[in-house]
Amino acid sequence: MKLIVICGATATGKSDLAISVAQKIDAEIINADSMQLYKGMDIGTAKISVEERQGIPHHLLDVLEVTEDANVAWYQSQARAKIAEIQSRGKSVVIVGGTGLYIKAILDELNFPDTNPAVREALEREVAELGAHVLFERLEKLDPAAALAIDRANTRRIVRALEVIEITGKPFTANLPRKDSELYPAARQFGLVMDREALGERISDRVDRMYAAGLVEEVDRCIAAGITSARTAQLALGYAQVIAMRRGDLTLDAAIEETKRATRQYARRQETWFSRDARIKWISPIQPRLEIILQEIE
Repeated sequence: MKLIVICGATATGKSDLAISVAQKIDAEIINADSMQLYKGMDIGTAKISVEERQGIPHHLLDVLEVTEDANVAWYQSQARAKIAEIQSRGKSVVIVGGTGLYIKAILDELNFPDTNPAVREALEREVAELGAHVLFERLEKLDPAAALAIDRANTRRIVRALEVIEITGKPFTANLPRKDSELYPAARQFGLVMDREALGERISDRVDRMYAAGLVEEVDRCIAAGITSARTAQLALGYAQVIAMRRGDLTLDAAIEETKRATRQYARRQETWFSRDARIKWISPIQPRLEIILQEIE
């Protein structure tokens, strides 16, 4: 039985490749995209349809309501339990996604410091009074590596990083990977890499297709389901921009352009995160991706 990870920036073709690999090695797929966990968030997350899955079982898709907040510790327990269940049936596992912290949570031993309500409340009060940008600038000084990995618009993660720093007295990133885990010593990681200009064009085309396919209407349904009452789901790329449009802060054209800009920024953060992991074998689009993976794992 094999455990394969296919990671990389958004829009690099991870999902299709994962299906091809799973077909070849008799595997099931576990999602490692934090926003594909949510029911009803399909178009904007590029969630692969049931038909496109070609009969390959996919796990940890559509497991949360948009009003629920995911966290890394919860995901780790869910994903590891699912790996054990799949392997107990004699099948291999392919993990696919672009949420680097989720993948690291599966493979490696991480520290998850408890929350401190008083510290968190004080930080959230600062956000309300001073603005998230002030706290992000503080994070850049205290932990530049964390600031690189966190979107400056993601107030929840900024607050959490600063909370951990205050609780532990250490940089947020010092509380993440302690060492490579011995839990999955045979796991193999493959990263999909693409020229930045070509990737930017792919992102632009994908965003245009999403809006044309009904992203605004999908977000409207999510708003009706309560997405704006939760912290996590409403921050998803595309959803945040449409929500801002519905508030009157953006026009439709501006929402589309802002989605493209934010997605390109996110792709750069993903590249930065994954580039730190020397265990990843990188594959470009001009290489025979499937053949390389199959050769490497045999």
